[in-house]
Amino acid sequence: MSRPHSLLRILGLSFGLAVTVGNSIGAGILRTPGDIASLLPSPALFIGIWIVGALYALLGANAVAELGTMLPRSGGQYIFARHAFGDYPGFFVGWMDWISTCASTAGISLVIGESVTAIFTLDRATSAPIAMGVVAAFTLLLVRGTRLGDVTQQITSLAKAIALLMLVAVCFMFANRAHVPAATPSAGAAVTTGFAAFLLAAQSVIYTYDGWSGPIYFTEELDDPARQVPRSMFYGLLSVATIYLLINVAFLYAMPTSAIAGSPLAAGAVAHAIFGDRGELLVRVIVIVSLPSAVNACLLMASRTLYSISRDGLGVSMATRVNERGTPVTALIASGAVALAFLATGTFETIIAIAAFFFVADYTLSFAAVFVLRAREPAAARPYRAIGHPWTTGFVLFGSIAFLVSAVFADRRNSLYALAIVVLSYPVFRSTRRRPVPAPSVS
Repeated sequence: MSRPHSLLRILGLSFGLAVTVGNSIGAGILRTPGDIASLLPSPALFIGIWIVGALYALLGANAVAELGTMLPRSGGQYIFARHAFGDYPGFFVGWMDWISTCASTAGISLVIGESVTAIFTLDRATSAPIAMGVVAAFTLLLVRGTRLGDVTQQITSLAKAIALLMLVAVCFMFANRAHVPAATPSAGAAVTTGFAAFLLAAQSVIYTYDGWSGPIYFTEELDDPARQVPRSMFYGLLSVATIYLLINVAFLYAMPTSAIAGSPLAAGAVAHAIFGDRGELLVRVIVIVSLPSAVNACLLMASRTLYSISRDGLGVSMATRVNERGTPVTALIASGAVALAFLATGTFETIIAIAAFFFVADYTLSFAAVFVLRAREPAAARPYRAIGHPWTTGFVLFGSIAFLVSAVFADRRNSLYALAIVVLSYPVFRSTRRRPVPAPSVS
């Protein structure tokens, strides 16, 4: 049997930007503005909270960029958790990240499937098979090599940006057509105001910005990680923030916050106000054009996570196989297969709900790792050092702990499931850990 190939260092800044944009911008920006308008009806606060969310995300990227350049290995936050806190935290972060990313792949693909069935008036039961076709198609495409995955990510992310900017242009060009229904306050509606409303809105906005960490999953495949990791995250986040602000300003130009408030799909409400029933078609087309980049990014990220934890002896040995084109082929096929299983069983929503707890916990560990490694390895090479540390890192660490606590209280049932997973994971870790496979040099 031939010796497995290594990941190839052939990705550049354009890929890093594309994966940041593709992984960050999902369906959330099309629906979240309705929730924000309910909590912050003032136009100034409505727009301001998106700026606050961007600044918080940039501070998070500032901390994680230091770790990414200090530990230039593909695999995401698993790399930081294992290096700073040991094998078990690394094992747990890695496996939960992999499973939740596979579940996200399924969820995003299903949204695409639902939009296709709506446009072509197909039976709703066909949404899942279409979604499975999307996952299978991207998996087969990405097996063909890292370079093709790079090109696909750039094309699909560019298509996403163009589609969303076209939505912005439509809102500005045809706002005078908008039929805005009279605001009718709901008698039984509970109203959250003041600082509590601001915190809830901030939480929703920060979740919508999430995805900026995409480049750290490919660090050893970037041809100049010391420069490209921070630049990919910062420039990518600035691009995402610009698109988000333009979309929200466009929505407010077309309709007041009172008309958007409470809408489960704010983009749909605006499009319907402008174009009537044809507005839904517009939004569905935007979804179909926008979301493939997220499917591509999730499959790429999931494969790198499984490959990395397996390479370190905390996963499945066969998942370390890499083909001659730089694709961790077994890890990729396994990731696609798990996403297909989630679609077939309809369990991905439960997994994502439970994983929301760990999503916040992972960031908490990463921000804490900056402090731990600064103290334990002060002389280690850090091509990028977090600006304003310890204050900036401390701020996002405190914020992530606050979000973690709020996640526990907001969803106690799934938090208990998450706790059960933590307890059960340790004996699994002890029974499956094997001797690590030596990592390739990334110098």
